[in-house]
Amino acid sequence: MSLVMTSSAFMHQAEIPALHTCEGKDVSPSFSWSGAPAGTKSFVLIVDDPDAPDPAAPKVVWVHWILYNLPPTAAGLPEGVKAAGLPKGTLEGLNDWKRTGYGGPCPPIGRHRYFHKLYALDTVLPDLKNPTKTQLEKAMQGHILAKAELMGTYQKKRK
Repeated sequence: MSLVMTSSAFMHQAEIPALHTCEGKDVSPSFSWSGAPAGTKSFVLIVDDPDAPDPAAPKVVWVHWILYNLPPTAAGLPEGVKAAGLPKGTLEGLNDWKRTGYGGPCPPIGRHRYFHKLYALDTVLPDLKNPTKTQLEKAMQGHILAKAELMGTYQKKRK
């Protein structure tokens, strides 16, 4: 069995509902996962957009959410989860708005892809004090047992 991540909010490669974006309530979708390999000690969740600012000419991968040290007993996250509702031991990293927490899709132009990446690690990472994605990925090196990915898309509605 391999690591699999799903959401009740959207299917892989389908549109993310406006509820989870800057045009809605900007709350995180629910996620569930299964199939963690033996030896999993923690999970990492990174949500990013490689199409920023314009899918026709991307310049940066925009980070929307970083969670790490999710316990191996965790099998998902509820919709709209806030810091206080995260599984015990979970730590947060900085998104590209320079804050912790979920920041939903809000593309300035075009249809963007949003990658929700779940990693199973063979270790519990030290407290990295709100790391950036780059800092977290460096700490994860050599510890990734498996990866699952769920990709959704979003384009702002024309007003």
